[in-house]
Amino acid sequence: MGSRIEHRAEFSAGLAAVLAAVSGEDALRARLKELGGDNAALLSHSVTKDTSGDVVRYELQHGIAAQRLPQAVQALHRGDIIVHRKQVWQRSGDAYAGKVDVSVSGVPGEIGAQTFLTPRGERVEFRTSGEVTVRIPLFGGKIEEFVAQQVTNLLAHEADFTTSWLAEHA
Repeated sequence: MGSRIEHRAEFSAGLAAVLAAVSGEDALRARLKELGGDNAALLSHSVTKDTSGDVVRYELQHGIAAQRLPQAVQALHRGDIIVHRKQVWQRSGDAYAGKVDVSVSGVPGEIGAQTFLTPRGERVEFRTSGEVTVRIPLFGGKIEEFVAQQVTNLLAHEADFTTSWLAEHA
């Protein structure tokens, strides 16, 4: 059993503006520059159409330097950690639903989450619900808890960035 990730944010903008702020190529590059850590990169980005509208896909790379890792993680993993994050957003009625898959270099486990952008009057709610799973006997649970907390912190920082981005670009 993994450790849960739950995060919610609200933005004062329309759905199209919020989608662009969380998945647009320029916004992603700016967000990575500010929050992506060492060796951060936008590895791919595409927008295609299907019967329900636009489908946005992108892959990000985040880096965490070894010296920033807790001792328990350093004992189990040598060197820097590279995080690969794949996101898909797809229109779902009057909202967007997404799926996130994350892998961490050298760590036997994964992070999976569902994401939602839902209009709420003049605001848009952004909700993430997922789970961290680390398959390391004895230590996996501790690492899961650490990673889940780090992901939740990152989501909060990304929400703050999105708020600022919308204030400047929407």
